[in-house]
Order: sequence, then C-alpha cells, then structure tokens
Amino acid sequence: MITLKEALKLSKEELENFKNDLKAKIEANPDLNAYIDVNNVGDGVPIAIKDNIQVKDWSVTSASNVLQGYIAPYNATVIEKMKKAGLSPFGRVNMDEFAMGSTTESSFYGKTLNPHAKDRVPGGSSGGSAAAVGAGLAIAALGSDTGGSIRQPAAFCGIVGMKPTYGRVSRYGLGAFASSLDQIGPMTQNVEDAAILYDIISGSDDKDSTNAKMDDKVTPNLNADRKLTIAVLPKYVENASQDIKDAYNKAIEALKAQGHTIVEREMMDAKFSISAYYITATAEATTNLARYDGIRYGNRVDGKNLEDTFIQTRSKGFGDEVKRRIMLGNFVLSSGYYEAYYVKAQKTRHIIKDEYAKIFEDVDLILSPATPTVANKFGELENPMDMYLSDIYTISVNLAGLPALSLPICKNADGMPVGLQLIAKAYDEQTLFDGSLSLEKQINYKGQ
Repeated sequence: MITLKEALKLSKEELENFKNDLKAKIEANPDLNAYIDVNNVGDGVPIAIKDNIQVKDWSVTSASNVLQGYIAPYNATVIEKMKKAGLSPFGRVNMDEFAMGSTTESSFYGKTLNPHAKDRVPGGSSGGSAAAVGAGLAIAALGSDTGGSIRQPAAFCGIVGMKPTYGRVSRYGLGAFASSLDQIGPMTQNVEDAAILYDIISGSDDKDSTNAKMDDKVTPNLNADRKLTIAVLPKYVENASQDIKDAYNKAIEALKAQGHTIVEREMMDAKFSISAYYITATAEATTNLARYDGIRYGNRVDGKNLEDTFIQTRSKGFGDEVKRRIMLGNFVLSSGYYEAYYVKAQKTRHIIKDEYAKIFEDVDLILSPATPTVANKFGELENPMDMYLSDIYTISVNLAGLPALSLPICKNADGMPVGLQLIAKAYDEQTLFDGSLSLEKQINYKGQ
C-alpha cells in the first residue's frame, strides 16, 4: 500500500486507477467487514471515513439501527478541509454503535475482524478505520477518540493513531458521544502520514464553539533528531501484560539510543481515571442521545401513543451497549446521585489534569502503554467491565484534553501487534510528532 505522502504526488489518472484497484481489493475481502460501503465518485486521494462523520449525500448512521435511512445534508468541517487539500472521502467504515465500545462488536452492521488474526477484535470504537488501514484496504482513515477510540484500535491493528488536543480539530459534523471528550484524528500507516493528515484536518472553524482557532502546521518542521526529555511510568505499567511490558522496555531502549533523556515519574492509579471517565462520558452521552426519539431524529417505530412511540423507537433503535450507557448516565445525573457521582468525577478530572501539568513542568513527552494487553479474542471478555478496562491507559488523556499518538512497537509470539503511546502537553503536537517519528525510526516496526 502506498503512503499518503506518496499518493498526494500521483497524477489524476494514476489516482483514479489506484482507487479502482483499491475498491476491487475491498470487495475481494468482505469477511473483514471493515467497510460498510464504498463510494468511489469523489476526486482526490481516497480516505476511509468513520461512520459518525458527516459526508454530504452519504448515509451516515453511527453504526446504529436508529439512524438507518438518514442521509447527511452537509459535510463535516474535516471533510471540507480534506477536499480542499486534494483528499476524497472514499468509503464509510465500521464502528461501535455511537462510538460506545472497545471491540466494534456493538455495530448494527456486525463485527469487524482484526486483519492480523480474524479470531481477534480490532479494537474500538474506530475498529473499522484501524482494520482497513491495517489490512491495506485504506491509505489512511479518520477516526474519533472519546476515551481511546483511535489509539486502542490502532495499537491492536499495528498502525499509527493520533488523538489531537481537544479543540485543535473541529467537531462540527461529528456525531456526538461525549462532547467534552470527543476528537477526530488521523489513523495512518506511519507517523509522517499522521502529521500530514493532522495538518489537513486541524485548524480554525467558526462552526465549532470549542475550536481552539489555531492554524499552525507541524509537517514543515518535523524533526526526528530533536533531543527530548521523556517520562516513563514504571508503576503505571505493573498491571499490564508481559507483552506490553516487553514492548515498553524495548521502546525505552530505543529512545535512549536516539539520544533522548529518560526520567521516571509517577501517576495516580488508573482506576480513578476509569471511574471519572465513565461517569462523565455516560452523563454527556445521555444528553446527546436524547434527540433520537423518532420525532426530531431517528428511525421512528410507531407506538400506541406519543410516549409509547418514544419507548419503542429507542428500545428497538439502540443496541444493548448504548442502552447500558444511557441508563448509567441517567443514574449519575439523577436527583440524589448527581453530587455523589457526577460532581466527584469532575473534581477527579481536574486532579488528573493537574497531575499531567505537574509532570510536564520538566518533561516533553510521556511514554505510556496504549492498552493493557494485545487484542483479545472474540468472546474472551466476560462482561462489559472487562471491555471498559481495555481503555484504562488512554482515557486520562481525554479527561485532560491532551494530544497523544499510538504507534506499533513490535509483535508478540503470536504475531499480534503491540502498540504504545506518547503523550504531549496541550497544543504541543509538534513535539508529539517529532518524538513519535524518532521512536518509529529507531524501532523500524515494518522491518522487524
């Protein structure tokens, strides 16, 4: 598969031939179920689009039954920026319903398979994006990251996944899960491609009130030779699997070999992040999903009266995981529990943000696991809590609004990719990409 950087140099004729070949390759591999459908009518370099990002005149459903039949009336800002840069939305890819999940099993369209082992999950919720890029069925893809939904599947599928600082990429046209956490980001074959795609989709947008209104670009100044101070978290890694620990040690040695300074730091137990995240995210999700009632939005199921129509539409339109999170969100916002749960979660979120700020007083980056294990087999997780714990290393980044990038380090004895993430201070994407490029160069994952 050619890289995004290479594809941008193709002639119009070469690009059209490539897109036709790519479509044929996708159609020849339907069992992966990475794509929901393919659209090959736009001009430009083909980019796979997660099914919660608006593309005008496309069916965009957030992989939910409740949105079947909905046609997007406008383009998300990231799509407009892509088109202006010579990229084209090529096909919509599978995801967990409304981005709620870590395995892409909750999709209305059925599960996506991991391209490295089809009996294993690709991660989620951007599992279709990760699987498409990992299988060579996409040059690059857009995903969304609320608590690790770009970085976790990227780690599982052996690709690069980058979550920008909150506000650096417009959320206009993104189907909302948790509005204070969601960010669109690139999923690519390598770090440089991630920087290129990030530069294209990031920047000012008056349509998004949370947008940071910053238009600086990182690609012109990419520098893998910068010497950085990078924090490692020995105690934070203690509960990870041996595969993750081995990759972590390998990455540390690689960073040292590149001349970076390694320092040890500590962070609070990740279980506090899990609690704060799921209270915050489900509370916001409950509010965002209230609009899907069959009257304002959503595929209506007529009932005996208006109230029954609401109940039938939501009962039949939403899957089990979405219903579970709606119920949890309503609980933590309900009278008598708001102070005990939601308010405490916001206080914990503030502590997490302060903890990161303290570490970044004298370091440039933090090296952290992206996942506690490699991709699990289908059916291996016994209950929803096991699935939630697969995001244990990624969610604190979203709570603090920081940028982070997951990249593959090695493969384990079973041939499964092992990814780690680098985390930077807010709005310092330049350092994040520089350090990631340096690590990628020294590791040489594809040459292993």
